[in-house]
Amino acid sequence: FPSAFQNLCQELEAKFYEGTFNWESVKQHDAASLLKFFIRELPQPLLSVEYLKAFQAVQNLPTRKQQLQALNLLVILLPDANRDTLKALLEFLQRVIDNREKNKMTTMNVAMVMAPNLFMCHTLGLKSNEQREFVMAAGTANIMHLLIKCQQVLWTIPKFIVNQVRKQNSENHRKDKKAMKKLLKKMAYDREKYEKQDKNTSDADVPEGVIRVQAPHLSKVSMAIQLTEELKASDVLARFLSQESGIAQTLKKGEVFLYEIGGNIGERCLDDDTYMKDLYQLNPNAEWVIKSKLS
Repeated sequence: FPSAFQNLCQELEAKFYEGTFNWESVKQHDAASLLKFFIRELPQPLLSVEYLKAFQAVQNLPTRKQQLQALNLLVILLPDANRDTLKALLEFLQRVIDNREKNKMTTMNVAMVMAPNLFMCHTLGLKSNEQREFVMAAGTANIMHLLIKCQQVLWTIPKFIVNQVRKQNSENHRKDKKAMKKLLKKMAYDREKYEKQDKNTSDADVPEGVIRVQAPHLSKVSMAIQLTEELKASDVLARFLSQESGIAQTLKKGEVFLYEIGGNIGERCLDDDTYMKDLYQLNPNAEWVIKSKLS
């Protein structure tokens, strides 16, 4: 590069980020050269190493509609930094074209000037050949022309992709709902099975016509009591307390009571005269607990 241009590059590098670079002193062709130089000297191609050849191959598609659809998808695939920079560049180039009556830069003229900077032969791995370079230059200029002219539609997600995503989300929701129903059904089955097993186990522990009386607030020991026609709640209390001598010594009559809990009732303190066998037949699934009213 001429020393003057090199000096301009160095000055821009030194002053740009401080905001002290004087753009008014830069001639138009120098500014254009700076822009093209910046694009060529990026650490990675603006259109990315992964997709640069794919962008170049768009020219081989048979219809303009297919070419535009391909460009749309490729732009969306670009990394965020590349896509944002490309968008800024295309918007700037459109501003240049909007002043074509003064600067004589039509869309095709701008495309022909800028295409070689985005599609460089050595980056695409092509041998230096005049005919090859001419064909490629014409093709990439057409791609650049499409990028500039149709840039408004390049940043939107294509409708067919949106529909596909919606369809996939709907399918996933349906599968999730089905899986949740299956899980709830299994949980209900397991609970019913567990409760049945638990009931069978409890039934196996307590013979027919026998109740198990507990006093969790007074003792860890429970007592199985055979039901008879004459057995009353007071008899159950007396029999339990007679076996728990330590407890009986500390309790006075009327301090603890027999409770019917669960089954087809919430909780009820039984009168001393309650006949236990008759009550058992009415509520066979109840629990029988001795406790004080304060408990």
